Amino acid sequence: MSTVIAIANQKGGVGKTTTTINLAAAFAQRGQRVLLLDLDPQGNSSISFLDPRSIAASAYEMMVDGQEDLSVYTYPTAVGGLEIIPARISLAKLESKLVGDFDAPFRLKDRLERVAGRYDTIFIDTPPTLGLITVNALVASTHVLIPIQSSFYALEGTDDLLETIEKVKARPNPNLRVLGVLVTLFDKRTTLAREVYEQIRSVFGQQVFETVITKSVRLEEAPAYKESIFTFAPQSTGASEYSKLCEEVMQRV
Repeated sequence: MSTVIAIANQKGGVGKTTTTINLAAAFAQRGQRVLLLDLDPQGNSSISFLDPRSIAASAYEMMVDGQEDLSVYTYPTAVGGLEIIPARISLAKLESKLVGDFDAPFRLKDRLERVAGRYDTIFIDTPPTLGLITVNALVASTHVLIPIQSSFYALEGTDDLLETIEKVKARPNPNLRVLGVLVTLFDKRTTLAREVYEQIRSVFGQQVFETVITKSVRLEEAPAYKESIFTFAPQSTGASEYSKLCEEVMQRV
């Protein structure tokens, strides 16, 4: 059975996509068979690895049409061992399409069960909302990783996310675990960032990863070249931090 990790926070700009693409690449580089599932209609994880013009079928078609063989929606990447089911803007129509269907929250879980033996780990990049797409991701996942930006409004809305996770655990997915809280976009030069970090640790305690992801131009640039940080800037701070995070995640899983 695959480990399925949803990267979730309903706030945008907290490093969900950066974390998803680089953790997926790190796991693949360690010999795992990895699938990255992009469920964000913006499709930033997808264009980090693929030319958008090459995408014929995407996560939207997978969720709506549901062909038995998911390889129809799956694309190889330049990272050995890493495949991706991409997103396109059409995914924004998914919630209205599924509303009212009795199996709506379970649609993704049903799909991923078909590839349970094909991948060691599946990473899901979720949209910055707590709607039906994110609920599908949580119902289908074994773990959820929560990135939180070290900014003034860092914890705003976190209660809503945790409440949603608890509701999912209460009924459709009692085995869902919070894998950890990741502090991202950390600027160690500022007093505010350090204060926010301490606040996050006081709220989440041992759930906070020891690894902190600092602000990095290299991390921002890498997707434009269709690369993870490990090939784009292997000696960079970002590569070192995501490598350490990978080790932490593997230990917790």
